[in-house]
Amino acid sequence: MLMIRQLWQSGLWILSAALNGFVLFSAWVGFAQVRRGWFWKAALFLNLAITSVAVIWIGDPNLLYALPVFLLLGLLSTQGPRPGRLAVSIIFFTLIMSISAILDTYLEWMSYIGLNQLLRSLMYGGLYLLFRRRLPRQPPNLSGRLWNLVLGLAAMPLCALIAVVLLTSRKYQSPEVNAVALNQGLVVLPLALFTALMLLLAISVLADHERLERSSQLASLRETYYQGLQQQETQVRRLRHDLRNHLTVLQGLLEAGESAQALDYLHQMSDSPALQPKGRICENETAQVVLSSKLEELDRRGIPADLSVSLPAKLPMADTDLCALLGNALDNAIEGTSGAAEPRVTVRCKADKGLFMLQVLNPVGRPVPADLSTTKPDKTAHGFGLPGMREIAERYHGTLEAGVRDGRFELVICFPLLPPENP
Repeated sequence: MLMIRQLWQSGLWILSAALNGFVLFSAWVGFAQVRRGWFWKAALFLNLAITSVAVIWIGDPNLLYALPVFLLLGLLSTQGPRPGRLAVSIIFFTLIMSISAILDTYLEWMSYIGLNQLLRSLMYGGLYLLFRRRLPRQPPNLSGRLWNLVLGLAAMPLCALIAVVLLTSRKYQSPEVNAVALNQGLVVLPLALFTALMLLLAISVLADHERLERSSQLASLRETYYQGLQQQETQVRRLRHDLRNHLTVLQGLLEAGESAQALDYLHQMSDSPALQPKGRICENETAQVVLSSKLEELDRRGIPADLSVSLPAKLPMADTDLCALLGNALDNAIEGTSGAAEPRVTVRCKADKGLFMLQVLNPVGRPVPADLSTTKPDKTAHGFGLPGMREIAERYHGTLEAGVRDGRFELVICFPLLPPENP
């Protein structure tokens, strides 16, 4: 009988670990980008699966031993902003350990018949089904400031969890202290679990907000672009309407032998905005909209621009990501030329041989910090363009390099033209 019960418990333990790992992994990939390759996926899956079935009760010091291992594997198996990966790891650890501490402490009797592990799987599965529609479809693209905020909030339920679990560890063995710890655990552990779930929902809401903000920015750029097209069309119609009058004037000048005045009149006509070349920059509409808007800003500032862009109509990347890359790169270049003796912005962008490549060059008009942080006075509202572009490049499994060379600031972004992994 003892051997049969041990086999039964071992089978339930393996089954529960597999189910828990699958559910937690499915939720995890919506919040942090897993590194490419089966090894990292397997490492993260095993990390979640084994941690979810570990026995943790109030007074058990093993919580402190499991924490660094879980966080280290969580960071190594993912990519993206480090504060974000650390925050997600802390939140999932708090969620897992809260459930384990509740079941192993207050429902310990169920472990003798093996139902304790099964109940864990039911809880993870139920929570996943309950919040499945609110899970992000891809890892959130939050700014560094927001990730730092989430990280700070995630530390609070973790500290509460550690405090209540370790309250009776080693030093305090009296029944009175143990009773206090158990009573506190009834309040703190469910609260820590609830807080972890709410933090995951908050990340999802913040991600939706950031996505809507980028979509709004792209819509604003499109509106500016189409208004410019309408102005050009109005100028062409006006020129066409006045063309008969212009021809009459030219004919009169030529008949009167005033060839010099006729030539001057032709020069004035050729300088009309309606006759200036306004061809397409590239086939991609999003890039066309962003670059056209930034070219107008460069013209207003009197900054020469050298653009060579070759992008197809369709790219396997989100329009908002392409807008953020081009828009932030050109905004930084325009700002960087302030104070330069010979301001000029050079842009090279193409999609070729399965790679997306972007290079932006501009002369430096003032000292650039070694960490490439913003030089604007209000650092709380600026300085997120470069980290945001780096996050996008890493999410598409590419790289971003930036720095000052020979008096010019150079930004180079390169990544394979493959869609980001979706959960």
